[in-house]
Amino acid sequence: MSKSNVTRRGVLRTGAVAGAGVALPTIFTASSARAFTNEPTGDTVTLGFNVPQTGAYADEGADELRAYELAVEHLNGGGDGGMLSTFSSQVLDGSGIMGKKVEYVTGDTQTKSDAARASAKSMIEKDRAVMITGGSSSGVAIAVQGLCQEAGVIFMAGLTHSNDTTGKDKKANGFRHFFNAYMSGAALAPVLAKEYGEDRKAYHLTADYTWGWTQEESIKAATESLGWETVETVKTPVGAGDFSSYIAPVLNSGADILVLNHYGGDMVNSLTNAVQFGLREKQANGKNFEIVVPLFSRLMARGAGESIKGILGSTNWHWSLQDEGSKAFVQSFGTKYGFPPSQAAHTCYVQTLLYADAVQRAGSFDPCAVAEALEGYEFDGLGNGPTLYRAEDHQCFKDVLVVRGKENPTSEFDLLEVVEITPRSQVEYAPDHPMFSGGSLGSCNSGA
Repeated sequence: MSKSNVTRRGVLRTGAVAGAGVALPTIFTASSARAFTNEPTGDTVTLGFNVPQTGAYADEGADELRAYELAVEHLNGGGDGGMLSTFSSQVLDGSGIMGKKVEYVTGDTQTKSDAARASAKSMIEKDRAVMITGGSSSGVAIAVQGLCQEAGVIFMAGLTHSNDTTGKDKKANGFRHFFNAYMSGAALAPVLAKEYGEDRKAYHLTADYTWGWTQEESIKAATESLGWETVETVKTPVGAGDFSSYIAPVLNSGADILVLNHYGGDMVNSLTNAVQFGLREKQANGKNFEIVVPLFSRLMARGAGESIKGILGSTNWHWSLQDEGSKAFVQSFGTKYGFPPSQAAHTCYVQTLLYADAVQRAGSFDPCAVAEALEGYEFDGLGNGPTLYRAEDHQCFKDVLVVRGKENPTSEFDLLEVVEITPRSQVEYAPDHPMFSGGSLGSCNSGA
């Protein structure tokens, strides 16, 4: 089981009373409130940060943890406050959450569902965490989301991109700020058709778990609707290391596009292997052979080095954005750590603030009151433009970025260029869309 250690950071509260500036609903007054899991009874509240500290997604996990620590610092009144000043909701004032100083525990998911559930369970049962957040794998996110539903605590998903997280595996206690595979397909496919043409033959290599499956399904559907043909789809194990044996068959497949539905270290390795095999210099069907990575980040771009140049993909957020929220977050993160944040860091920081804000607006840590405050919540100022937390499935809807690996980066951090900011309207879908069907949100569980 992953070890959880309470870490106390930030400054002491400034003395504000619980719920300052927010009316407490009568149902949640001390005399009438229902019991719920891990109700904070002292002057502190504990959050659980469950991230991959080892394994194929460890780089993402390290940046997530940095962002969580920064969020706690800001909530407790430390640093420059970051996005607290740009967030359209202004109920967070640096006095903690509901006047309670924020503490946290950490765990290592190891990018494994069983390990992630074990560490989350320890945080809830041993450390009395009232909210769990984190992860860089959709398999992990879905497993922990299910655990939190059973335990009666809120799960604020970290980096999870599978359609299933807010599709067939959605839960009333779970919320996702990060975009999903369908949104990547909807944003990326028109750009791919414009750049590479509509008469293309694609070969997919796909991580063999829930994220890879839904990413492949989404990109296939979006590109085939524009005229592409899918030649072959091949599943690959997470953490395979060397992907040479999977790349070799592509050469004689008749494909002229390789789509790498891989993430983290796996994407770095598969892309590097593809370039080593000379795919980027190859021609097929009278066209230049191209490689597409539907989802990637600056951390992955750094790992891939020269191989990432010119590669198109999508991302949830990028540190070069010039809105006030993004600039504030980049300033805070850069001052504390000496380099810009990744998309993983951004979404985890934002999720922490959104949870704290929901508690403050609800006037209670009761998970069902928090869920009610988040459902249908519209906000701005957190780096993705106007955003909606849809009530029907707890999925955020916002603008999506299409990015390309820079040909001439100016620094080790200036690796991606934003090709297009896809408007929210282009990536929205109905709650009963076939790619998201088969599950039920169910009812919130307070653990009472």
